[in-house]
Amino acid sequence: MKAAERLKKMRDLTPEELQHQEGEMKEQMFRLRFQWSMGQTETLKKMRELRKDQARMQTILREKVKGQ
Repeated sequence: MKAAERLKKMRDLTPEELQHQEGEMKEQMFRLRFQWSMGQTETLKKMRELRKDQARMQTILREKVKGQ
């Protein structure tokens, strides 16, 4: 899925849903970093993508909270 599509989906979510998704992303990042440190995976691209998506999500969440 492209970044523009993910961004559109994120903008359609409520602040509560965004916070829930952010928690899931943090957990997934933790698991990927753990696998990376153990040498079990080669998912640097996935880690970068998740980090960027997490930043996008935080930005959208701030925009929604500030707009209310």
